[in-house]
Amino acid sequence: MMAVTAAARVPARTQRAPALWQIRCLPLLLVVVAATAAEQQVPLVLWSSDRDLWAPAVDTHEGHITSDMQLSTYLDPALELGPRNVLLFLQDKLSIEDFTAYGGVFGNKQDSAFSNLENALDLAPSSLVLPAVDWYAVSTLTTYLQEKLGASPLHVDLATLRELKLNASLPALLLIRLPYTASSGLMAPREVLTGNDEVIGQVLSTLKSEDVPYTAALTAVHPSRVARDVPMVAGGLGRQLLQNQPVSAVTQPVSYNDTAPRILFWAQNFTVVYGNQWKDLTPMTFGVQDLNLTGSFWNDSFARLALTYEQLFGTTVTFKFILVNRFYPVSARHWFTMERLEIHSNGSVVYFNASEVTGPSIYSFHCQYVSSLSKNDNLLVPRTQPSLWQMTLEDFQIQAFNVKGEQFSYASDCAGFFSPGIWMGLLTSLFMLFIFTYGLHMILSLKTMDRFDDHKGPAITLTQIV
Repeated sequence: MMAVTAAARVPARTQRAPALWQIRCLPLLLVVVAATAAEQQVPLVLWSSDRDLWAPAVDTHEGHITSDMQLSTYLDPALELGPRNVLLFLQDKLSIEDFTAYGGVFGNKQDSAFSNLENALDLAPSSLVLPAVDWYAVSTLTTYLQEKLGASPLHVDLATLRELKLNASLPALLLIRLPYTASSGLMAPREVLTGNDEVIGQVLSTLKSEDVPYTAALTAVHPSRVARDVPMVAGGLGRQLLQNQPVSAVTQPVSYNDTAPRILFWAQNFTVVYGNQWKDLTPMTFGVQDLNLTGSFWNDSFARLALTYEQLFGTTVTFKFILVNRFYPVSARHWFTMERLEIHSNGSVVYFNASEVTGPSIYSFHCQYVSSLSKNDNLLVPRTQPSLWQMTLEDFQIQAFNVKGEQFSYASDCAGFFSPGIWMGLLTSLFMLFIFTYGLHMILSLKTMDRFDDHKGPAITLTQIV
């Protein structure tokens, strides 16, 4: 039995912990995380038997990725003022989408894979849910807790925990590896998460029966990918070829208007390099109300989008996207082409050929990378080489003709239909088909003998033909 010397727990609470199913209300976060390398972030759930460890203002963090420095500001009050017994439930894989897909959505508790965890958060005097924590911060969490508590982590299971003698005044760091993670590939995700939740419930019941004050944390070593076996996540977040791409829910694309929207431009990442200087123009371009579009122009056959930035690399720099719209009798339709990209600075102009940015005029153009770097299939080719300027547009999309509202039309993607892998598969299949056809032809060409030797009659005489 545990020998525990603990202060009486205060039943009053100043804040109510949010149920895990309430993370269902974070679709915006899911889009942001997916768009910014979600595979590098994991959720972190904290709760404690003491109250007032975290301010209500930091209860939710929609769209925010918690760094290691920020995480320490959340953990320090709990470690300095809260209980000295710290439980770290460490799962192999976990993502915020797991709570969305398998939690008790809209109070449907019986279908939740996190019933014990939700109950613990409901009853905890103080709690904190961080939907997206930087992977590096989580990877150093055990070391950080060890340094703050001055106690080495003790790997325990449920049987070992029942035999421990914890003291409320002495620090203890208990590391509990949740089971089923190694063989999760053989089990459905819901069964894995339900089994882990059962362990959490049993551990918390043990501590509660002994009246042990504690602070608990649940996180994972790596993010997981939610299996698409539930309707609410079946749609996915990926971009589909020729998909009617809606305007981003997070940031609007750049839109040039005269009497109506004429040119739309979007990029997830807009980076330029001059010499050995690097600058990310994304926050200066998208979602900016006073973006300087002076010099932009549009008509039915010609469009120019001009983006001007003050004090960029110590001077004023203007980027001009030049697009033309032509009718081609062979295809009997109009096609647009981005003829060039111009960079104006200090009275000089640098030209990049961008003729591969093309498509039917009724579509927008999309490409994962439009860059002057060879590693990104340089669709931007400088006319003068070497060039001091380099540019990379990630998740690039543009439309200058047939724009209807502030929403892109279907996207003509730069990705070729036949990738190298497809060509290799086709050639290998054709070669194997040729071998099969030749072998079948040889088998069908075999002829059996139609005359046989009879020992009762004269012997068969075969005349040699020369």
